[in-house]
Amino acid sequence: MIFGFKPEKIRKDFPSIGKGIYFDSACMSLKPMQVIEKMQEYYMQYPACAGRSVHKFGKRLEDEIDKARREVAKFINSREKEIVFTKNATEALNLVANSIELNKGDEIIITDKEHSSNIIPWLKLKKEKGILIRYCESNEDGSFNLEKFKGLFSNKTKLVSVLHVSNIDGYENPVEDIIKISSKNKVRVMIDACQSVPHKKIDVKRIDCDFLAFSGHKMLGPTGTGVLYGKKEELEKLKMFIVGGETIIDANFDDFEPEEIPARFEAGLQNYSGIIGLGEACRYLNKIGMNNIERHEEKLNKIIYEGLKDYVEVLGSNGGIFNFNIKGMTHHEVAKILDSGYGIMVRSGAHCVHEWYNKHKLNGSVRASFYLYNTEDEARKFVEAVKEISKLS
Repeated sequence: MIFGFKPEKIRKDFPSIGKGIYFDSACMSLKPMQVIEKMQEYYMQYPACAGRSVHKFGKRLEDEIDKARREVAKFINSREKEIVFTKNATEALNLVANSIELNKGDEIIITDKEHSSNIIPWLKLKKEKGILIRYCESNEDGSFNLEKFKGLFSNKTKLVSVLHVSNIDGYENPVEDIIKISSKNKVRVMIDACQSVPHKKIDVKRIDCDFLAFSGHKMLGPTGTGVLYGKKEELEKLKMFIVGGETIIDANFDDFEPEEIPARFEAGLQNYSGIIGLGEACRYLNKIGMNNIERHEEKLNKIIYEGLKDYVEVLGSNGGIFNFNIKGMTHHEVAKILDSGYGIMVRSGAHCVHEWYNKHKLNGSVRASFYLYNTEDEARKFVEAVKEISKLS
């Protein structure tokens, strides 16, 4: 127990708890009843369109969306107008990639551990526009190489786009140092915060990033929800990406007047129940306390790492992530045995970081990822299960 933090009590809020040990939260978190009920509220009480109808259903919906935007802004300490709702972090990252001004020869800096969502958009632009991608390779221990990073800048560098916390090994990049170095080079920074926003307190004003993207489904929120945070002055510079209804103030047959931010980036009918549910997820996490969650995950990680370090090949063990392989067995075999034989759900594969696995000549790995609703008892059961499986190889 950490300062009144009791996973056993929290678990009562999650209807899917008890159907096995769920250790796949880095992919998708479970959902508490508070979020589920808030989403149902929309469909049962005011299932209308926002921004189009003046009747009471429409007005109620607009009020609820405004509340959700305030909750999300409060969650990362931003202004409300700096929050753009997307369907996931992938869309948020693509929005920026396709909306900043890039020409042939312009350079983007990323790391060698980026999720597909933060490398494929740039590879696509490399093919289409001839931009150049500079990779900051990690140190042998997986840590970020600041000296190597400093040497990647040129007068052609337009953006640094890097992950905050790796979904491979849970390593946290020093984003504040990265941003300070980038700022000295007058280069904007975008942070992929999918694996950090759900697990630790994030303050965008303190970090001072230009853009930050994260997904709702990893932080107790609904699927099909995400957020792009952008400094107001940086959002104003972006070209419109997806256009149509709700992105304009007025139009004629020759031209149109774009909406103010963030509306100009939220085209068409939105995932209203999802947005409202995401706001509720932020409320829930704030009530639990992000510092409590971070400390709890570290405690679980220590139990697992200390219990298994001599039995498996550890690829990474930080925060809420323990990534490993068992010699003589494929990652899918291990995951299937854990599920069918022990009722433990983990993820196996390349975890959408194919380039890193190819570079290290690995087909994949087994990743256990845990969250606020997991217990020390579950961590110990996982350790014993993996020990038994390791004896089969």
